[in-house]
Amino acid sequence: MGLVLWIIAAILVISGIVSLVRGQVLMGAALIVIGLLVGPGGVSIFT
Repeated sequence: MGLVLWIIAAILVISGIVSLVRGQVLMGAALIVIGLLVGPGGVSIFT
């Protein structure tokens, strides 16, 4: 389960960075924050 959370978190953070580069600041910031919350190093929503 930890590996799946890492993969999901990485995808969300990368998507957030891409959104920031494309000029979608609010969406990018939201994706990065959600990615950090989902990741096993953060406050996981699954525990």
